Amino acid sequence: MNSELFSIIESLIFTADSALSTDRICDLLDEFERDKIKVALAEIVACYQERAGGFELVEVAGGWQFRTRPAFHRYITRHIKTRASKFSQSALETLAIIAYRQPITRAEIEHLRGVDCGGVLKSLLEKHLVRILGKKDVPGRPLIYGTSKEFLEIFGLKDLKSLPTLREIQALDEQPQYERQEELQLEPEKAIPVESQLPFE
Repeated sequence: MNSELFSIIESLIFTADSALSTDRICDLLDEFERDKIKVALAEIVACYQERAGGFELVEVAGGWQFRTRPAFHRYITRHIKTRASKFSQSALETLAIIAYRQPITRAEIEHLRGVDCGGVLKSLLEKHLVRILGKKDVPGRPLIYGTSKEFLEIFGLKDLKSLPTLREIQALDEQPQYERQEELQLEPEKAIPVESQLPFE
């Protein structure tokens, strides 16, 4: 292990405002070979996993970031006294459509939702969860939207391929196997004699 490289990468990631990609780390540390940087990153991940402390190094939003362990979330919120971001149903629906259908225009989003989404789109843009990717090459040249790096960071996704599939989402509604289990075949109950069948003395 190159302890100096380990420490340098650790400090770069720790001080970064957002997830730091492997490419960016390699650009910043051009005096080190790319393969050695990748090995050092794997060693840092393993070190923090083995330590099992309050935070870990995770790959998120196409880069590396130190994050507190999800198991300690309720304790952390007591300290920082902030409420988790809350999204309206319409914002979540719009965000989900953009995430799964991007690049997509406002008209296409509204066609799928069946309602106007101008205000919701503006809110998502202000929160930096959605970004403008450009203009569609059709009459009127409408803007096209996609999710941002911040979207991946907030939802803890390595990339868009990490989004759950439709099949995985549908599986959440299915009853677990043990709840669908057929009734067990037990021994037939012995007939309880009725009063007329009881022997008389």
